[in-house]
Amino acid sequence: MKKLKEWAKKLKKQLVMLHLAYKDNRTPWFAKVLIFIIIAYALSPIDLIPDFIPIIGYLDDLILLPIGIYFALKLIPEEVKREALQKAEDYKWDKKNSWIIGGIVILVWFVVGYWIVTNFLMDKE
Repeated sequence: MKKLKEWAKKLKKQLVMLHLAYKDNRTPWFAKVLIFIIIAYALSPIDLIPDFIPIIGYLDDLILLPIGIYFALKLIPEEVKREALQKAEDYKWDKKNSWIIGGIVILVWFVVGYWIVTNFLMDKE
């Protein structure tokens, strides 16, 4: 159980580090796109595989997030990673902005859901 808590703490620090690297102008645009997708997925209340499905529901979080973080870190310049890691040590989340970003993520999911329903599930005449 201790290893799992340590792993979760490391994952959280890496997400903060990605957030800080995203805000850095030296981070390439393609890395920023991947970082945005990773953070949006991590904060999203909707998963590719719902969590209520035993075992498999949590596997997407346990597999997809670390893989995404791994590739994003490969795209970020070393200097940016070092600085972001230092800042991540004592970073405090701005809860107001977290709610705004969370609202945007949920809005995007609703738009995607609406698009799927109207284009694929509705009877086309």
